[in-house]
Amino acid sequence: MSWTDKMTEMKGALRSLHKAVPEAAKAFGDLGKAVKADGALDLKSKEFVALGIAVAIRCEPCILFHTQALINAGATREEVAEVLAMCLQMGGGPALMYSAKALECFDELSATT
Repeated sequence: MSWTDKMTEMKGALRSLHKAVPEAAKAFGDLGKAVKADGALDLKSKEFVALGIAVAIRCEPCILFHTQALINAGATREEVAEVLAMCLQMGGGPALMYSAKALECFDELSATT
């Protein structure tokens, strides 16, 4: 399944969850807005951190959404690759596997925008 297909599928699942627990979903969304506001770090830097964590905890949907956010924020493939290199250093073999997925995701999604 392509990353674009995974994005469509995950968005549908999230819509269903949001309908089931609207207050909790809104609270989570509000938290996301609060932590992404510019401060000492800009949005792109924060999304690099989020991508690193997504790789470390092996969350494919997280990789997908934070990769798309990085593309939207103007991240380059080289910047993403350097973040993934740090993931390798910190996470070893499992991080290697999910870093490969993250770079594949970046390549596919950036080709469609």
